[in-house]
Formats: sequence, structure tokens, C-alpha cells
Amino acid sequence: MNASDRTPADLLRSALAADPARPMVTFYDDATKERVELSVATFANWVAKTANLLQGDLAAEPGDRLALLLPAHWQSAVWLLACASVGVVAEVQGDPAAADLVVSGPDTLDAARACRGERIALALRPLGGRFPQAPEGFADYAVEVPGQGDRFAPFAPVDPEAPALTVGGAAFTAAELVTRAREDGTALGLGAGSRLLSGRTYDTWEGLSAGLYAPLATGGSVVLCRHLDRLGADALAQRVESERVTLTV
Repeated sequence: MNASDRTPADLLRSALAADPARPMVTFYDDATKERVELSVATFANWVAKTANLLQGDLAAEPGDRLALLLPAHWQSAVWLLACASVGVVAEVQGDPAAADLVVSGPDTLDAARACRGERIALALRPLGGRFPQAPEGFADYAVEVPGQGDRFAPFAPVDPEAPALTVGGAAFTAAELVTRAREDGTALGLGAGSRLLSGRTYDTWEGLSAGLYAPLATGGSVVLCRHLDRLGADALAQRVESERVTLTV
């Protein structure tokens, strides 16, 4: 990866320039039997559309705080990189009442209503499907995002030294996040072409790093598994083989 990258958005741009066709996120939900694979190019397209939604329709600005009430999911990864692209601080499982806007899954809608700013809801259905009816007080992400532009340019450059992420009581600037992700990737032995299988949740730095940032920072990819405890040992071994996994955490 490019040593000059100082924000997560920089990491994604470098990954796109290096090999847009390689896998970026392969997502499994072992409760619903869903599998989704996103190449770097497809993932970057989702990020661009979401960043355009965030900056344009939702009028988010650098430094705004977004409470991200989502589980480990491919769409959560998209939102994390979209926030980084705009300069919005992603507060993972943050307090909606103290946030400027909130992004919620279907199980946290009641808590998300405490936010007095813009509210986005994700159904987290297979293939990014929409709600049968949008929850009251929320815009449905699956309805709003398809019409957004496929290219994104921030209104203002993202400051690498500005706050970018809070999770589990820890706060990171964009530059700190990139440095920590690289260090984690090196410690795990990740490199170009690595395939890391993670069943960790997204409510800790360790979960976010293994499930997104460390593979992104080191030229690898992630097999992100939700509800992995529902998968037996034989089925897990088969997945490791079929997905060409090089490391499991």
C-alpha cells in the first residue's frame, strides 16, 4: 500500500488503484445464510454513493458526529469508509442523543430516535434490500443510496489529524487509525493477498481492525462473519478452504 496514505479514504483509493477486481469484503450471515462478496471496485462504489448521500442529502460536514448503531456487516464497513471520506466522526454504538445524525439497524431504532438530527435506517436484509415500509422518522438507506453519484469529492479536504472514529471508549484521528491498522496488520502477518476470516463484532477496536481496517491497510481482504457461532466446526473448515482464508481470528 502507499506509505503516504494518512486517512482510511486514502487507503481505499490506493487499494482501488492497485487492483480494483480483487475481493475486499466477503460477508456471511450464518443466521440468514446470506453471502455477499464485494470487490474493491464494488465496495468503493458503495462508499462513494454513501458519502454523496452523507455530504449532499444529509448535509453532514467534517467534524459532525454520526452514531453508527450497526452490527458487523458489509454495509457497516461501507458507512465507516463513507464517514472517513467526508470527515465525519463515526461513533460506533455512540449515543444518538449526543450525535448530529444517526445510522441504525432494525434492532436499534427505538434508541436511534433520541437523535434530533437526520436519521437513516438500514434493514440489513440480503442484497441490501429495503424495509417493506420505512420506519417512522427515518429515511431508508436502500431507497436513498442507489440514485447517488458513483464518484465522490469532498467539499473540504479531510484533515488526517482531525477526529475520525470512536469505539469502545477509544478515540482515533484519521492518521492514528491508519497507523494502528498498519501495525495490527503487521502483527497479524497480513500482506497483499491475505484473507482474514473474522467473527468478531464491530463494537471494539479489535473487531473493527480485524474486520476492516487491518486488511485494507495491508493489501488484504476480509471474510466477515456474523453469527459465526451458528456454524459447526466442519462447515467452518469448509469455508476456510473455499474462501482461501490465510488467517482466522
